[in-house]
Amino acid sequence: MLRPQLLFAHRGARAHEQENTLPAFALALKLGATGLESDVWLTRDGVAVLDHDGVVGSRLRRRSIKDVDSADLPAHIPTLEQLLDLAERHDVAVSLDVKDRDAFPVVRAMLTTRPHLSARTYLCCEDFDVLRDVAPQFRDVRLVDSSRLAKMKDGPERRLAQLADLGVVALNMHHSDWNGGLVTLAHRFERLAFAWDAQFDHTLTELLRMGVDAVFSDWVDRMVDAAREP
Repeated sequence: MLRPQLLFAHRGARAHEQENTLPAFALALKLGATGLESDVWLTRDGVAVLDHDGVVGSRLRRRSIKDVDSADLPAHIPTLEQLLDLAERHDVAVSLDVKDRDAFPVVRAMLTTRPHLSARTYLCCEDFDVLRDVAPQFRDVRLVDSSRLAKMKDGPERRLAQLADLGVVALNMHHSDWNGGLVTLAHRFERLAFAWDAQFDHTLTELLRMGVDAVFSDWVDRMVDAAREP
């Protein structure tokens, strides 16, 4: 459904640079990524920042980001605003794994001032119960259900029907969960098919050929090369 298909650099060019840092995102763009992916957390003072685990500090004193003020975070942790500025300058898509439920309104407020970027920004949620709760309030943003096939007790067809009813635009699953039939099923419900953890050449090529709308990879160079194949 998306042409060209989106090529998301997972946490930036993670295979080549320190993940979730501005140098990693910049390198991903230089290598040809058409989308940037990261995880969003809120600090104690309400600033949206990018980190995977959501904890900082040494082994002896680990602290949750939500308990730390933004000024006290390690220097390598960027803010969401910095990522959005970069994506806007380079006209690329953004995928945000929203880890903190309270971050949804903060992210939406930031996107409201960037309507062009908002149209190509996807907010992913791993908890389907949370997604069902927030979806009715956030129909003005592009929500994504991040899940696994094994977690769908009622099956993928029922899940896709629910996503359509909720206005959730995409289903994001591990690459091993997708096949051509499921991609077709997602498109039948007019939902986008996203595939994450696509790290190897043959995996990327297979996913793109079966028609997924976006892939997420640590290896931006491999991903770009696969997309260039006929």
